[in-house]
Order: sequence, then C-alpha cells, then structure tokens
Amino acid sequence: MRIKSEEIIEGVYQIGGTGITNADDAAVYLIDFADELVMIDSGSGRSFSQIINNIEELGFGPAKISKLILTHCHIDHIGSAPFFQKEYKTKMIIHELDALPVETGDAVKTAATWYGDDFPPTKIDEKLTGASGVLKYGEDTLHWLHTPGHTPGSISLYLDRDGKRILFGQDIHGPFHKSFGSDINAWKKSMIKLLELNADILCEGHFGIYQSKEKVREYIERYLEEYE
Repeated sequence: MRIKSEEIIEGVYQIGGTGITNADDAAVYLIDFADELVMIDSGSGRSFSQIINNIEELGFGPAKISKLILTHCHIDHIGSAPFFQKEYKTKMIIHELDALPVETGDAVKTAATWYGDDFPPTKIDEKLTGASGVLKYGEDTLHWLHTPGHTPGSISLYLDRDGKRILFGQDIHGPFHKSFGSDINAWKKSMIKLLELNADILCEGHFGIYQSKEKVREYIERYLEEYE
C-alpha cells in the first residue's frame, strides 16, 4: 500500500520518493510559503500523476507551484520537470553548472542512460550562480548553497521555520562517477559546509528524513568516513 505524503514540519511536505511514488524517484519536497508553493526536485518522470494527486490531497493546486528547484541534473530528480513546465508553466531553477545537461537533454550527464530512459531538452528559467544565495518568498527566505561533488552544479537548500533548521541535502551519499563530472574532494568540502549549518532536520534525496541535530550530523559524518 502506498504511503501518503508526509508533513515534516508545518508547511513542508515530502510528496514523492521511495515508498510514496515510483521506486526510481528521488525524494520530492513541497514547501508552502502562504502565497505560493515551491517544489524541490520532481522525481524520475514516471510518477507525474501520483505527485499531482499527492499535491491535491494536501489541499493545494499544482498550478500554484511557482518554482521548481532542481538540486542537480540527474533524471531521478528532474524527470517530471518538463511536465510541470508544460502543464502548469512552472519556472525551473538550477545552478548554472548543471544547467547545460538539462537544456540539451544530455543522456549521459542527466544519468538518463542509467535508467534506460531519455530526457527532453528543457528550458531553465533561472540559473543560480556563485557559492550561495537566497530566494525570497514573502517574509520567508529559502537559502541555497552550491555543494559540488556528486555533480558540478549540485546545490543544497535550507529553511528556518518554527525554531528548526530544515536542510534539503539531497544526494549526500553520492555516487561519484567520471561521467557525472563528480569530484570527491569538492564533495568533502561541501559536506563540511552542511555540517556547519547545524541543521535540526535533514531531508535526504533517497534515504529518508533525519530529525535531531545529532542524527543529521551522524548521517553526514558516516559518509565522510566511508569515503575517507
């Protein structure tokens, strides 16, 4: 039986990923900023209708999703992006260093070949540049950090809400492959940045949600030790 979407903290939901939608989907998160919705990643593209249903079951309209933030260019994270763009005119955001594979539909860089699939060239509306920045939604601030390693343009995001820091770390675990443009030394530096955030909640890309500063730190440090 399918697990329903999960509210992680007020206004922050997991609406896709293993156990919720298709097994090929990376985790998909939805943030309610009162006047607009923002989605982080979109799954592999094989669960578009399920993701829409999950959004509607929460009482939201998918047309209210103003931005889809792509944490990196792999198809398990970006696969439904073209559907949202076509059906709801959702604006796409990604770091500039991962934008080209998305815009050209590069089957290797998007890891589409890993999934026996392809990915259509998809326009990016906003390319993040530099090492960090903020995205403002009314009175709220969503922070982003460039955290290269898994891919050159990987990003992580964090939000402070209800006295808690929620980190959307996504593919902390890797993997690392030459064809992805991976850089394990850059990744190690990125993980130090994430540890310095001292987050209360980690929303990971494939392996669940970790709550408490101690569990978040343990999760990240475990991978740093593994790749030492």
